[in-house]
Amino acid sequence: MFSSTTYQQRRALLKKQLTSGVILFLGNPDSPMNYPDNVYPFRQDSSFLYYCGLNLPRLAMIIDLDNDEEYLVGRELETIDIIVSGPQPSLVEQAESSGIKKVISWGQAEELIKKVAMMQRPLHYVPQYRAENQILLANWLNCIVNELKPSLKLINAIVEQRLYKSAEEVEQISQALVVTTEIHIAAMKLTTSGKYERDVVAELVAIAQRYERQFSYPIIFTVRGEVLHNVHYDNQMQTGQLVLNDSGVNSPFSYASDITRTFPVNGRFSSKQRDIYQLVYEMQKTALDMLRPGINYRDVHLAAAYCGAEGLIQLGLMQGDPAAIVEQGAYAMFFPHGVGHPLGLDVHDMEGLGEENVGYTEGITRSMQFGLNALRFAKPLTVGHVMTVEPGIYFGSLLIQQWREQGKFKEFINYDALNDYLDFGGVRIEDNIIITNDGYRNLSADIPSELDKVEAICNQ
Repeated sequence: MFSSTTYQQRRALLKKQLTSGVILFLGNPDSPMNYPDNVYPFRQDSSFLYYCGLNLPRLAMIIDLDNDEEYLVGRELETIDIIVSGPQPSLVEQAESSGIKKVISWGQAEELIKKVAMMQRPLHYVPQYRAENQILLANWLNCIVNELKPSLKLINAIVEQRLYKSAEEVEQISQALVVTTEIHIAAMKLTTSGKYERDVVAELVAIAQRYERQFSYPIIFTVRGEVLHNVHYDNQMQTGQLVLNDSGVNSPFSYASDITRTFPVNGRFSSKQRDIYQLVYEMQKTALDMLRPGINYRDVHLAAAYCGAEGLIQLGLMQGDPAAIVEQGAYAMFFPHGVGHPLGLDVHDMEGLGEENVGYTEGITRSMQFGLNALRFAKPLTVGHVMTVEPGIYFGSLLIQQWREQGKFKEFINYDALNDYLDFGGVRIEDNIIITNDGYRNLSADIPSELDKVEAICNQ
């Protein structure tokens, strides 16, 4: 964890945004796989981690704004706990490492929260995504889970604070990217015709294990790149196919990385593959060239889509006016997701607080148009934002078939030409960037994405 000063400063800034009431941050408990003592790998709640830094299960933090008091909630280990899991710092020592002066038990915390509710003092908490925490909080507040009412004021304050990444947070993301770089380069070198996807995935997992890192999300490694979140690894890879590798690990302090590279199984792009790959590369370059403080990320998405439409017209897969293609959303046949999202302690940063609260405002609302409605972040960019930039072109046979049968956008889409692309898969190129005063800095620049450099690594 960072120094106690970091967490004290973060909490002090939060207190300035919420001047009265009580803030409750519930850390995560262990999550059983099939019985209580057999648990999934632990992952702390990100908001608790941001303001407290303690990466151990069954903790909580209470901030009494009116009385300017902070409490760490937990329990001391018993002898059997130490026998089973080994020693860990005492509750007081954990509190000190986070700059918190008081510790209380879970029973005392329950009494405190019930008293707050009885006195009708404002109680601020974020949405709970773990069933155990939903039930705990509902019991404390004498309500059912569906009656829990997270504090929008707290959510907005957290979003405003966490969207900005400090130098030490950026360093953590950079540390994650060191290992992620090794993983992506290894994937390119290890992939050969005849191997199964799982053979390469096993090697990528081994690299992460050597660094004691968790993956930020399940690995996407597949020759079925048109399936955006494909986490099955049972295909035998063959010459002529493309592999899409979307994977990234966390830093020691749980900051995420999120990188995608696409490359040929046999190490050489075919002519058709080169055309699509180079188009996606140009889409990403178009997006990157626009990045600067103040620009709406939705405009970045639409510019990448326009570039993609122009390229698909040149390849004979689309036709007509690219501006009309973008305005009406016909491009989403090939590019059905957003151009990127915030990155931080969560791979889709703060998505648990509500995507509308993170990526949209009253003046910038989510589009209902297919494809554009998948854009997770549309607001203006600010110095310190860390974002992914990840355009793609995909050939999904189901979507092609549905739209063809409906005659949808037949004035824009050359359906007959798509017959030669039904087994193509997809191409995505994704990097992690930080917005700076004069534009941006690519934090993942060490992972080659230029076509010739990708081929060179594949053939090492």
